[in-house]
Amino acid sequence: MYDPTSAVSCVGKMGWFDSLLGADGRKFIKRKDSDAGEAGRALEELRSSLYNELRTSEGAKRQQQRFCGPVMAMSFNFVVAVGIILANKLVMGKVGFNFPIFLTLIHYCIAWMLLAFFKALSLLPVAPPSKTTPSSSLFSLGAIMAFASGLANTSLKYNSVGFYQMAKIAVTPTIVLADFVLFGKTISSKKVLALAVVSAGVAVATVTDLEFNVFGACIAIAWIIPSAINKILWSNLQQQANWTALALMWKTTPITIFFLVALMPWLDPPGVLLFKWDLNNSTAVLISALLGFLLQWSGALALGATSATSHVVLGQFKTCVILVGGYLIFDSDPGFVSLCGAVAALGGMSVYTSLNLKEKNESSSKQLPMQNPIPKTKTSENVSEDSTATNTTTAATTNTNAV
Repeated sequence: MYDPTSAVSCVGKMGWFDSLLGADGRKFIKRKDSDAGEAGRALEELRSSLYNELRTSEGAKRQQQRFCGPVMAMSFNFVVAVGIILANKLVMGKVGFNFPIFLTLIHYCIAWMLLAFFKALSLLPVAPPSKTTPSSSLFSLGAIMAFASGLANTSLKYNSVGFYQMAKIAVTPTIVLADFVLFGKTISSKKVLALAVVSAGVAVATVTDLEFNVFGACIAIAWIIPSAINKILWSNLQQQANWTALALMWKTTPITIFFLVALMPWLDPPGVLLFKWDLNNSTAVLISALLGFLLQWSGALALGATSATSHVVLGQFKTCVILVGGYLIFDSDPGFVSLCGAVAALGGMSVYTSLNLKEKNESSSKQLPMQNPIPKTKTSENVSEDSTATNTTTAATTNTNAV
């Protein structure tokens, strides 16, 4: 029920409050409200602009290049790669999950579910128009990803670490050769020398044994070419066709899953259904799968921001840093020869990185537009005309006096 007395009391209190604040206090509160409203509007405009940018492939590509440059992408990939090495050692060692193809399949299934979740929230960048990228290219990339990822884990299972590292080193010249054959790309002799020093240093640092069997050697050799082509395609599709990492992952992951299912009966041992899926084991596999998604994403970002060769050098850098860091921090003793090889490889990587930065600076300077000459304004033209007229008059006077 309405009470006039309480309404009058409320108005009286508000009048007392206003008189207590005064005119300056009321202005301050109004200014604060106005600032808060402007900040809210600015935040809403930023959110809407980012949303609109993600609605086009060009805008999404600009946002990826803006927030994740080469240094950020390679650092992200480096940290995740070290984390997944530890996670996979836990899964295949302590947990005893000896099914590399099925583990890779779990990684890609979790990745596809996360991508579907992003798409449901409209956070997945838009793919370029279908006419810009043939469907055969996407299908080939998805199939090659399955062979590259699956054969890598299988090679690590059946070969010694030394032979596995030798196969990884062979990926570098394979990428250089494939880039030349497929796209006509060449690299300078200085880069070739730096890459040779890197490969030789990594070989001396990591190849301590070359134990292998015929099946493991065939797997390792079969892995080299898909691994090189996989990196080249990821890099070229992002740099030349305006694909973002997440959009390309969304298109190719189902194809990869299909081929991994086809590979599993041929390369995995039987007994995957008999594995003990308790809480601890399932948690370890899930953590490995989440890191696998981050590894795939960060690797795609690094390939889109740099090149396939730079990404391979990053992987070799990771190996050398782990070896030298273990010696400096954990007092491990890899041997004097291995340390010398790691230091030589790190030196070669530094030279290769400096050459890349130098070429990038030179290419960016060449792309800068030539400065146009400053056009004359009407004022300057009038001034020049006046000065010309003055000089003419002076010259005429001088000639008259001379006569």
